[in-house]
Amino acid sequence: MVNPAVVANEVEFDAFDLGHRADPYPRYRVLRETAPFCPVRLGAARVTVATTYAGCAAVLQGAEWGRGYADGLNPFRPGVAPGEVPGGSFLGMDPPGHTRLRALVSRAFTPRASLAETPFVRLVADRLVDTAVADGGLDVVADLARPLSVAVMCRLLGVPAADAPSFLGWVQAIARGTDPDYLLSPTDIVVRTAAARELGRYLFELVTVRRVAPRDDLVSRLAAIQPDLEVLTELEIVELVALLLAAGLDTTANLVTNGVLALLRHPDQLALLQERPELMPAAVDEMLRYDPPSQFVTRVALADTTVGERRFSRGDGVVVLSASGHRDPAAFADPDRFDITRYAASPPARRHLGFALGLHYCLGAPLARIQAEAAIGTLLRRGGDLRLATEDVEYRPNAALRGLRSLLVNITADRST
Repeated sequence: MVNPAVVANEVEFDAFDLGHRADPYPRYRVLRETAPFCPVRLGAARVTVATTYAGCAAVLQGAEWGRGYADGLNPFRPGVAPGEVPGGSFLGMDPPGHTRLRALVSRAFTPRASLAETPFVRLVADRLVDTAVADGGLDVVADLARPLSVAVMCRLLGVPAADAPSFLGWVQAIARGTDPDYLLSPTDIVVRTAAARELGRYLFELVTVRRVAPRDDLVSRLAAIQPDLEVLTELEIVELVALLLAAGLDTTANLVTNGVLALLRHPDQLALLQERPELMPAAVDEMLRYDPPSQFVTRVALADTTVGERRFSRGDGVVVLSASGHRDPAAFADPDRFDITRYAASPPARRHLGFALGLHYCLGAPLARIQAEAAIGTLLRRGGDLRLATEDVEYRPNAALRGLRSLLVNITADRST
């Protein structure tokens, strides 16, 4: 039941503070138990946080909800134009522009194309884990998750491996800037803008070259799309590729790292997955539910609308706190328990929101799954006895994208495998 006092007054919201970064879920629970939609102040903006699974899912799938940049409605980045949104204007688009571009890019970035990368992903994961086994341990972030994501992105886009350090730095600066602007320092915003420009220049040159001399990569396929003689412009391709990098590289690396940490902190689930590797797809779904790399997204009401008992006016902003929805006992049994069989049951658990829902469902979901299954599966299969080198882990400052700075793991390899 909605607390009338909460609707009338803003709720103190501190879940994004650095002091709660190690474990924000108890703070999410307080908010969720207060009201399904909690009004809060984020910087100068008054917005609402969707805290329950039902509320999050309704906003994500509702036709009345979008980004709101085109009409100057977005309260999370006041004064920011669509082209200045991290990841390109496609991220800030609503239909019909979003519908057109998504349909075009879907022709080139298909699930089948992602599946075709599986042998390469497994080869890279094998090489990285072999090195870790020989060294007796690894930093899951720096030695497995991140280099795997970078290698896959380089191959997918046709980027020379020698250029990887440069665009990794740009992407990480952009990823830091995905938080609402009130959570960023002036320096963060300046660095985000500069990184976006540098990445844009690099990708523009790459697209120009691929127009003339195409190869077997995503950029060339995007440049070649001509449905009914309609083509993607160089700027549209650059922004689409920038979005894939900004949305896919860090989040996939965080999925791997958060998943490994969850397994190491739950030895019974680690042992079960080592014993039954066929549970890996279900385990990845549980990792996306239990400690997702993307904690929330933002949406804006494009028209007056009602969700549940809550009325929203055009221009109202909502933080869709899907990580809170994933811990909602109304949607998931024993939601704070990490259970890799949850999505292997019959029927399986309710669909998680790790890749969003609706119009903005993640195009890179199949490729992210392939990378997570390969990285974690190879580490468990060939790493032998895995143990945390330290329980003291530090998270990066992002609130929207949840990821560790490092994750040190000791390996006692089983030489018989």
